[in-house]
Amino acid sequence: MRVAIAGAGNVGRSIAAELLENGHQILLIDRDPRAIKSSTLPEAEWLLADACELSSLEEAGIDSCDVAIAATGDDKANLVISLLTKTEFGVPRTVARVNHPKNEWLFNDVWGVDVAVSTPRLMCALVEEAVTVGDLVRLLTFHEGEANLVEMTLPENSPCVGSRLGDLVFPGDVVLVAIIRDGHARAPDRDGTLEARDELLFITAQDYEHDLAHMLAPRNATIQMTTTPTPRAQSL
Repeated sequence: MRVAIAGAGNVGRSIAAELLENGHQILLIDRDPRAIKSSTLPEAEWLLADACELSSLEEAGIDSCDVAIAATGDDKANLVISLLTKTEFGVPRTVARVNHPKNEWLFNDVWGVDVAVSTPRLMCALVEEAVTVGDLVRLLTFHEGEANLVEMTLPENSPCVGSRLGDLVFPGDVVLVAIIRDGHARAPDRDGTLEARDELLFITAQDYEHDLAHMLAPRNATIQMTTTPTPRAQSL
């Protein structure tokens, strides 16, 4: 897979290093000569150019990329890069970094963004996931399917503790994808039972999150926002 990364700072280079280890072809683009540190990742292609310019993207051969990642420290630039790569060059998949949570609402398909990654929101979700019991925590939103990855650590007073999985009927299109118990992930088994402190991972549409929270932990099912309302990283 060929991946273009706009923004060769610490974030962009870290992403590139991981993808290179997984065998992908990487092109790093940055307009700042100080960011062009080809010796740090000699396996990658490097281009000194402004990824917000059509001519630069054409020079980069962006239309041959499978994924474009806008990883600069400027939200406006990341939106422009996503829009150009998606609409002008037809890149199949775009991923954009959100630097400021207040701008997160802009990062959607209107601006050509397939996946938005907000570090503050992600860290907030992971903190909540680590410390909350009985709250449904939204970890990740899948834009194309309009589905969310949510988690709950099952409280001891949950009516589902001791229930056989095959006897449980989850609301709507909710799918239980994994159970983490004693630090080990396991696939759901219809004949298995739920235990207190089980960490349950679900994929569900947002419309069914409240019903799922009420089913698993009726006493904790009121919606609690962690910060300002956003599509990600909030407790339910």
